[in-house]
Amino acid sequence: MTNRPKIAVIIPTYKACSHIMGVIDSVGPEVSCIYVVDDACPDGSGNFVLEHCKDDRVRVIHHVENQGVGGAVMTGYKSAIEDGMEILVKIDSDGQMDPSLILDFVEPIFSGEADYTKGNRFFDLEKITEMPVIRLFGNAVLSLMCKISSGYWNLFDPTNGYTAIHADVARRLPFEKISQRYFFETDILFRLNTLRAVVVDIPMDAKYGDEVSNLKISKIVGEFMVKHARNFFKRIFYNYYLRDMSLASIELPVGIIFLIFGLLYGGGHWIQSSLDGISNTAGTVMLSALPIIAGIQFLLGFVGHDVSSVPVRPIHQRRRKLCVRSES
Repeated sequence: MTNRPKIAVIIPTYKACSHIMGVIDSVGPEVSCIYVVDDACPDGSGNFVLEHCKDDRVRVIHHVENQGVGGAVMTGYKSAIEDGMEILVKIDSDGQMDPSLILDFVEPIFSGEADYTKGNRFFDLEKITEMPVIRLFGNAVLSLMCKISSGYWNLFDPTNGYTAIHADVARRLPFEKISQRYFFETDILFRLNTLRAVVVDIPMDAKYGDEVSNLKISKIVGEFMVKHARNFFKRIFYNYYLRDMSLASIELPVGIIFLIFGLLYGGGHWIQSSLDGISNTAGTVMLSALPIIAGIQFLLGFVGHDVSSVPVRPIHQRRRKLCVRSES
């Protein structure tokens, strides 16, 4: 990588004294600065790093109150942007993420192919078998919900926290609105879609050691469903009615109206015929079936348009070209 960018690594830490030094020591020389964000850790992870770390690239930031992983990452983003970093990589402090992969995450952004990259542990089918079954099932469910709510139908493994983002894109994010806790990774995808940022999955292996994850997928699926539904309706309103309108903007409401009419009309007549003991006429059946079929077709058309509308032009590249033109 020639003319390498200034890479910053953000490491939010909470109860990770047994792993944090190993993570820091594994960060390669391609990284310019390492931001360790102590999220009000009761074990004093930040002070532990200050006492034992000799790497002059490391900067420790302390939170007075716990803000969750999202809040810690946003703090790291802000500090890195202020210091002039160009690409911001986030890895966890529990040792599950291999720092040797940092350049794999940075390269698509540096080469202008992406604005944001994230890990995907589902590329290698043999490695997937090492993942606990409950995590495997939970991630599959969350991935489907994330595709629907964020609009990134090409992505998988949304709870993967190994990510990288260009600073020009990060500074356009509404830091104060992004979810601060475990919904952070999926919420930021929704925010990125509203910016029309290009997001790319990076293959990585699932790695589990003796660390204990604080994320229990079985407990947060319900909460995530509510937040995904909220983001879905916001995204549809922003992308299809507020900022732009297309044929899909018509297909969605028409499909819903037809489908609901057909179900209500048909269901009402079916109940009435059951009570009266008289079969419905062919005309009644057709008048119920046709709106249902048409509604499904309209909705499928909308989904097809939504899938094909995944952003493909990196926004930080467009901004760079505009800057070059203005300077010339």
